[in-house]
Amino acid sequence: MCSSEKKSGFVIFDDIWFNNLSEDEVNDFIDANKFNILPESGYIKINLNGRDEHVHKQVLVHALSDPNKPTHSEIFKYYMGPQTMVLNGSNRIDLIKDQAGGDLQQPPKTSFQKLFHNDLLREQYRNLIFKGLGSYPVIDPTKLGSLRLRLSSISPSSPAVERSLSEDSIAFFAAAQLMADASDGAKAFAGILSEILTGDPKILLMDEPEAFLHPALAFKLGYEIAQSLIGTNKQMFVSTHSAQFLMGCIQAGVPINVVRLTYHKGNATARLLPSDQIVRLMRNPLLRSVGVISALFYENVVVTEGDPDRAFYQEINERLLQHGRGIPNCIFLNAQNKQTIPTIVIPLRSLGIPAASIYDIDFLKCKNTEATKLMDAAGVPQMLREGMSNTRNKIDKLLSDKSEKYSRNGGIKLISGDNLDAANTYFDQLENYGTFLVRNGELESWLENLGVKGHGPKWLIPVFEKMGEDPTQPDYVKPGNDDVWLFIDRVADWLTNPHRKGIPQ
Repeated sequence: MCSSEKKSGFVIFDDIWFNNLSEDEVNDFIDANKFNILPESGYIKINLNGRDEHVHKQVLVHALSDPNKPTHSEIFKYYMGPQTMVLNGSNRIDLIKDQAGGDLQQPPKTSFQKLFHNDLLREQYRNLIFKGLGSYPVIDPTKLGSLRLRLSSISPSSPAVERSLSEDSIAFFAAAQLMADASDGAKAFAGILSEILTGDPKILLMDEPEAFLHPALAFKLGYEIAQSLIGTNKQMFVSTHSAQFLMGCIQAGVPINVVRLTYHKGNATARLLPSDQIVRLMRNPLLRSVGVISALFYENVVVTEGDPDRAFYQEINERLLQHGRGIPNCIFLNAQNKQTIPTIVIPLRSLGIPAASIYDIDFLKCKNTEATKLMDAAGVPQMLREGMSNTRNKIDKLLSDKSEKYSRNGGIKLISGDNLDAANTYFDQLENYGTFLVRNGELESWLENLGVKGHGPKWLIPVFEKMGEDPTQPDYVKPGNDDVWLFIDRVADWLTNPHRKGIPQ
């Protein structure tokens, strides 16, 4: 943002386009930043990255009136530099260090000076920090020549208490904790918001703002930063691995675009989730409840019909990972039922996130409208759907003729010969598109050798007890090369295959 130079090895945008500014807007920019215009020469002195540089006012006006012209890109940095705030891991803790008291006869320069001078701004800041930390930030002037940030358990009784050196003020500050003695999370939270509130940046660049913060505080930071953008023309660019920070930004109600970046085995991808899609995701109570936003931060996702399914397959995967198998960096989500699996899978796959679906075999009973949604989620090409639909109906009839409740009575074990071959071919086709059916029926058909009966939680808890919890004990169930272990291996094969089918290009 502060240089037009493109350096090899840096990850940059191919191009950034800016709106033209009128001459009045340029003059407003100069006035707002109180730049020093050198008399007679027409040059403006601008502090850029800690050093003073000079640029002729008319040259700056021409550049800002046509900022996308290649010859103007170097000049444009003088506009972007003063209006861009960069907050990264190396400086966010330092933001709460003591700052110079400054000359009270001159306009304030630092964040603490601005807070100390402005009662309304200080009150706004105090309320923001109190909501996050449960303590009131106060600007302490009692170290003569310096301003220190403290946390007080009680709010100042009046602005005069904070801006005075009376005995009452000295006692008030002495009872408050120095921010320097607070946790790194509290320092980062208070420091970032002080700079944003007092610096009034037009462009905010933040790298891993959640660093040092526990999840609840990361959520509040995202919410408060996004709130500060409402009704302004400010832009914020954030690099984050925190679902909580992202959720805070979303809950603030400002338009947000999410770009998911991945790099795996030499392949880099960038996928956009536009603001309107995010709004739809967050308005859906199901998607909010299952934590679908968290899935953006995983390489792989598995969506199941119910919570017992989610818990069981997740445990199976954990045991496979202990033996160098299974699905790496994966989150398992509970869709509540098969009908809502597409609601979760479709937006995730649109972002390029490989999301596999696991269904019981009664998937075959789906009516045409419901089956269409499931095929949409799987990304099965239209040309294949008619034939697959006919096959699905025939397999369902074959199994229903054997047992109306075939999902609980053996699944495809009920048929044999060519019919069995045809059924397995159909299931293989679905698996090519990341849709996995429990061929033997349903969740409870796995690990029959443990002799557990029941359904749902009444089956899951005894199964977990039989599987054991201590890998050093002889009764601990370890992965085999059949049953559910082989099933999850196949799910892993699809998820980790860079040429997998079913992901929109």
